[in-house]
Amino acid sequence: MNFLESISQNTLLADGAMGTMLHTRGVNFDKCFDELNLTKPAAVADIHREYIEAGAQLIITNTFGANRFKLGKHGLASEVTAINRAGVELAKKIIAASFKDILIAGDIGPLGVRIAPYGRVKPEEARAAFAEQVKALAEAGADLIAIETMSDLYEIQEAIKAAKQTCDLPVVASVTFTRDDLTVLGDDPMKVARKVKEAGADVIGVNCSGGPSQLLRILKQMKHAVPDGKFWVKPNAGWPEQVGGRIMYPADADYFGDYALAFREAGANIVGGCCGTTPQHIFAMKKAFETAPAFVMDSVTIVDEDEITEEPADQPTELAQKLSAGKFSICVEMDPPRGLSTHKLLAGASLLYDAGADVINVADSPMARMRMSAWAVCDLVQRQIGVETTLHFPTRGRNLLRVQGDLLASHAIGLRNVFVVMGDPTSIGDYPEATDNYDLVPSGLIKLIKQGFNMGVDHSGTSIGQPTNFFVGAALNLCPQDVDNEIKNLHRKVKAGADFFLTQPIYRADDGPKLIQAYEAKHGKLQQPILAGILPLVSAKHANFLHNEVPGIFIPEEARKKIESAGDAERGVKVGVELAVELIEQIKGWAKGIYIMPQFHRYDMVAEIIEKIR
Repeated sequence: MNFLESISQNTLLADGAMGTMLHTRGVNFDKCFDELNLTKPAAVADIHREYIEAGAQLIITNTFGANRFKLGKHGLASEVTAINRAGVELAKKIIAASFKDILIAGDIGPLGVRIAPYGRVKPEEARAAFAEQVKALAEAGADLIAIETMSDLYEIQEAIKAAKQTCDLPVVASVTFTRDDLTVLGDDPMKVARKVKEAGADVIGVNCSGGPSQLLRILKQMKHAVPDGKFWVKPNAGWPEQVGGRIMYPADADYFGDYALAFREAGANIVGGCCGTTPQHIFAMKKAFETAPAFVMDSVTIVDEDEITEEPADQPTELAQKLSAGKFSICVEMDPPRGLSTHKLLAGASLLYDAGADVINVADSPMARMRMSAWAVCDLVQRQIGVETTLHFPTRGRNLLRVQGDLLASHAIGLRNVFVVMGDPTSIGDYPEATDNYDLVPSGLIKLIKQGFNMGVDHSGTSIGQPTNFFVGAALNLCPQDVDNEIKNLHRKVKAGADFFLTQPIYRADDGPKLIQAYEAKHGKLQQPILAGILPLVSAKHANFLHNEVPGIFIPEEARKKIESAGDAERGVKVGVELAVELIEQIKGWAKGIYIMPQFHRYDMVAEIIEKIR
């Protein structure tokens, strides 16, 4: 019987547990079960015979722990070859006596030690140990190699490599999961299926874990991840319980019979049992297959979408999509409240959204003043108003641990746009004595996000489970005192991976082209979109203050004269709106959007500007 051909046409029935069967017959769990191939072969042979009589078409050798590390704990490291060969030969003898065409899977379990990077055993040492066992099983006449009950993707990948490099037999690679459908190292079924397939396994497996219900759920997720894969499923007889000093498994044989058909319909090519299962469980599964309508693998219903637990891949943010499509985008900055009340902020956000703002930017402790956490405000605005937000993310005041923890938390609550800035020094704020330290400058944080978190790893290279999907903005000053230094910083941010730039407030339309041309003369075309900073003027006093006291802001004399001639406050706001609208129309040739910074909470003024330019 050819293994891979057989499972392409029909669902193959494998055997059940070996270890728990031996235990019920008096072998203590502290004994070396694998050694019984040499010392008590009849005990092992009887169990193989019972499974064949129950209907098993595939028998797994009693070699689960027969590797040099596990055998070494029993003083049997030198017996690896002898024990593995004996395991295959025992199965072959029983099969020959049964006069049936039964396949033999050479069983390989975990090494019982942690391998790098989570342990001290080197990958090549692990691979050598697996290869030693594979060689013995293959030379003794196994039809396939079954690597099972693995919980570490690093380890199972080394086992698959060892099998593929040592023999030409088909390879099953099967993983076990905890109650939360993750491996002990936190990997989900869909990731496991993909990694096992990529490593070269011919059949993807799930075994042990909980009972049939859990493994059916996991199988569907694996099938969804690798639709063209072949699958092996061997559940425990439920979660084990200790009763009167004995380990008991609650799922009875009839229950397994019901699930056998569900496994087959979900795409399982091989079905059997693991811990706690008996020949009775296998017989019930056989009867279920025999009494059910004829079935071919091509008719498999792949998945019930409701049971897929992996989060769907994030779509680009609305801001990212609009900028990519060349649509002129409008972002508006809002400051978090100084106290608990968010009513005014949410009312302002609602007004801006209704007027046509694409994104609300939430500043983080502007001017180093104590305010509500920016990410909480972003969450409130997104949930209650329904408008996308951009979280300002300063590096100042955050060490490397806090930076990464805050990023994970931000992503977990649905924030995807982040604007990386240095942040205002605490010396100018409410608490000048507060810690002002930082581990990363903005370009370093951009790199951490784009080349680390968005690739699924943290600063140390350790997996964070799944990649984030942050769309990252950076600051740009179009009117710097030191142009060369600003161009240098801009290029550093571009190389780090910045997706877009928000500028300091400008009042001259030609400020942008001047700096962009200077940058492109040195570094080539700037691909990232620029959203020009617009800070509307509300009065002559306001204009004079900005022009004379705020570094980097230059307001043309003509604009200052216009607002000075306005007279009263109401007329001053109207002129401020007119000046802002005029400037926005002038910059549309080079800016891909605007970043409006309302003054004195005049959200009504900003709403009027948005409505006029839409």
